[in-house]
Amino acid sequence: MTSVRSLSSWPFFFASIVVALVASGAAAKAPVRKAEQSKPTNSATKAMHKVAIQVNENDKALMDLALNNAKNVIDYYKEKGETVAIEIVAYGPGLNMLRADTSPVKERIAPMSLENPNLAFIACGITQANQSRAEGKPVTLISEAKVTRSGVVHLIELQKLGYAYIRP
Repeated sequence: MTSVRSLSSWPFFFASIVVALVASGAAAKAPVRKAEQSKPTNSATKAMHKVAIQVNENDKALMDLALNNAKNVIDYYKEKGETVAIEIVAYGPGLNMLRADTSPVKERIAPMSLENPNLAFIACGITQANQSRAEGKPVTLISEAKVTRSGVVHLIELQKLGYAYIRP
């Protein structure tokens, strides 16, 4: 179990990652997109229901399940005349869901994103930087992806804002 004391070292951990990336030159190779800790959109904060869906595995079946969960929730509340905001947060191996070169579900994401303005696809910036460094090239994400500094922290922040947490 993680103690509160160890959580206070997170800023140091993130700073050390940035220093290591800059020192290795990976930061210069990384995409230009700035990864800040993102917040829900204004329309999302006005939604009656809020859902965060985690994707942390490079598994097409799991990614499809996450997308199916999102569609089912959207359809359910639409039938009731109620609004829902959904954020699918991908980190670790799950970032492959939002990568332009490896996503096995990108053909599903584009139309879902267009049809549902309260559906957001959130990519972990730490994972993106780590994959870029490991591969020696920038990791490009699909256009629907919004980058946040840390996918895990984003999920924590969403839960604080009252989002239901789903792990397919």
